[in-house]
Amino acid sequence: MQLGLSVSDSDVSSFTPLVVLELADDTKAEAITWLLNRIRDKQQNGAQDDQKPNPNVFVVGSTLQRLLNGAEDVGLFKEFQDGTMRGFTYANRESFKDFNGDGEGFLSDAECQYIIKHELDTLRAKNEEHVPGYPKLKLYPGKSVVRRLQSKGVLIQYFPLHNKEDLKRLSFSWYKKFKLSLQPLDDIRHYFGEGLALYFGFLEYFTFALVPMALIGIPYYLFDWEDYDKYVLFAVFNLVWSTVFLEVWKRCSATLAYGWGTLSRKKAFEEPRAGFHGALGFNPVTGREEPVYPSSKRQLRIYLVSVPFVLLCLYLSFYVMMVYFDMEFWAINIYNENPDIATSILLFVPSIIYAVVIEIMNLLYRFAAEFLTDWENHRLESSFQNHLVLKVLVFNFVNCFASLFYIAFVMQDMVLLRQSLATLLITSQILNQVMEAFLPYWLQRRRNKKVHKRMRRLMGDKELPLLGQVQLETEMNTYLGTFDDYLEQFLLFGYVSLFSCVYPLAAVLVVLNNITEVYSDAFKMCHVFKRPFSEPAMNIGVWQLAFETMSIIAVVTNCALIGLSPQVKAYFPESDTQLILIVVAIEHVLLAFKFILAFVIPDVPKHIQVNLAKLEFDSLEALKKRVSTHLYIESHWGPMFLLWTQTVGIFQRS
Repeated sequence: MQLGLSVSDSDVSSFTPLVVLELADDTKAEAITWLLNRIRDKQQNGAQDDQKPNPNVFVVGSTLQRLLNGAEDVGLFKEFQDGTMRGFTYANRESFKDFNGDGEGFLSDAECQYIIKHELDTLRAKNEEHVPGYPKLKLYPGKSVVRRLQSKGVLIQYFPLHNKEDLKRLSFSWYKKFKLSLQPLDDIRHYFGEGLALYFGFLEYFTFALVPMALIGIPYYLFDWEDYDKYVLFAVFNLVWSTVFLEVWKRCSATLAYGWGTLSRKKAFEEPRAGFHGALGFNPVTGREEPVYPSSKRQLRIYLVSVPFVLLCLYLSFYVMMVYFDMEFWAINIYNENPDIATSILLFVPSIIYAVVIEIMNLLYRFAAEFLTDWENHRLESSFQNHLVLKVLVFNFVNCFASLFYIAFVMQDMVLLRQSLATLLITSQILNQVMEAFLPYWLQRRRNKKVHKRMRRLMGDKELPLLGQVQLETEMNTYLGTFDDYLEQFLLFGYVSLFSCVYPLAAVLVVLNNITEVYSDAFKMCHVFKRPFSEPAMNIGVWQLAFETMSIIAVVTNCALIGLSPQVKAYFPESDTQLILIVVAIEHVLLAFKFILAFVIPDVPKHIQVNLAKLEFDSLEALKKRVSTHLYIESHWGPMFLLWTQTVGIFQRS
């Protein structure tokens, strides 16, 4: 690995800068020297060091040889000559497709940056008791140096640099030219990695899956809607759609993951989070000393603090909902007293205000949930994310949908339900577009102007393309992952699957939103946020379970709406109990059908299963061959080797 601090293109001619490393402004000089030497020593490569405006920002690159070895270390899968995906090994590099010459261009930028991140994360303390210049910043043998520096604020950030030429080509094929075609998922994966590419793949799939709902919903809304009995048919179609939708996505996800080499890739050993703390103890798995925090204390924090806090927030959400209904009844009374254009517009005001309040409450709760989850002190990042997702999903579900459930099943007012659903959906979409795209873009443009002025003031007319790029990207917002993007799609899926039978245009609005979402998300990834590190992923993770849970709730909701329809009630004019029993029975049958369908439809297509089985068989055969060769050498050459060593010993004694 090489480290460079450069003020001209000639300074970085020996390597390609891939990652930026930023230390705190007041970092001690001896700590900087120690860290740079550790990075150099680990890879036994040279480094460059020149003067520049901010001496605590560094660019990191690596030689091709080291990157290829690192690809083997991280378990990277690449396409073999026979078309299968296999774990890359440097010894068999010539057997991999697209490996030509010395391997230039074999690894994508995203893969190279992921390898460098792995090398930095696995930079471990040796015999140092503390970070030089910081006696109180203790180091433990075998622990990650970078994570330790991050947790104490010495290391501010490290992030991958954009590649201007690749970014320009990706931008043109992705969002700069409006066209009715699929997204360039392979190019997105090549530049940003599998995790982000899977999100855009899901966004594209979800949008196309909504098209049948939208095509049926438009004429249904225009011609048949005034007869409220008609929503039974749409509810039945909604049930079938929400059941099939996620099962087919599993197969699409598996196909994408196999083509990208992540489906059969083994999960890397997970290191403790940077913010994890506790008394120094012994890890029986790694054999290293590391902070240990009792699980019992964490459980006490969860059940005695976090759970009551979430329940309190849910209570506040219900209280705000009741205030909204008071406003709604007030607006309806005014309209009934004086029905005109002004009062008819007033009918939508309470729902708009409530939608804005919902978004504000979701935002405030998100900060509180992150603080609480961090305070719970989870050891692993995966555990942290799972607890955070659970907290956020529960609150967002109740906060966004509680009023709709109340209107549908307590008030049983389908007119108000349609009006509230439409207002909440449209308002939330507008707010999300403003908060996610337009506002960050405007703020980033202001930052860019300030950086350009600062660079011109410091360096005059001298052109410093790399230095200017580093300064600009250092000031950019950090992309916090796909959490908020999946959360938005989860809520939209809820609006469509739960209640779209009473407002068929919901699918149309979500399709339009997702089309603009593709372009706005693509733009912000390319020009608003820092480039994120590639995150290998074989599926959408815990969000698959979240969407499946929503689809189960949708079955129950739509069955209940069918039971409430006047058309169905007409068949049971004297017995509500019989109607309830029949609706519950139908709901159980549909749930059983859903689970049978999930069992019958394989998550992985047949041809991919065959390729994976073939790969496993070849691996076992290779292992048997190595073992048999080893046994053959021992049985035939073992005695001769022993005689040779004895002879050498005789000559040595003589």
